[in-house]
Amino acid sequence: MKRLALLLPLVASPAFAAEIAPCDWRASSAALVEPWEDNSRSFANGAIRVALLDTVEPAAAAFHLLILTPPYTALGERQCHVISAAQDMGYLSLDFAGLNAHYDPATGLTLDLPGERYEGEEALPVTLTVRIDQSAPDLLVSEEVRVE
Repeated sequence: MKRLALLLPLVASPAFAAEIAPCDWRASSAALVEPWEDNSRSFANGAIRVALLDTVEPAAAAFHLLILTPPYTALGERQCHVISAAQDMGYLSLDFAGLNAHYDPATGLTLDLPGERYEGEEALPVTLTVRIDQSAPDLLVSEEVRVE
């Protein structure tokens, strides 16, 4: 199984620790946001799949990101990961239509996804960044507050 790591950016704005976890109740097919064709994308010739999840509750932290990646198991299954704002707590919003993806052979596939995190009594705009390098055992994620 892939070892999961967390990468915190060195930025001037406040950074929060997003959580990467193996798929659990948050990754239920009932949580996939519809229409599916608008809220999921595949990369690397279908080897990597990303989808938006809405667990409904808690209402201020219901959105998570599902990521399926190689390596494949002996049965042909991909690794399944859920990215959340914190343990079992999602984001106030994730703008899947705003997903930006770019590939660099040296670092792998990088996904940037705008959203909001509920912190205290306010919604903070954030950018969730996920790096997937199929040649390395780590899935890296960082999050920073956007200055708007």
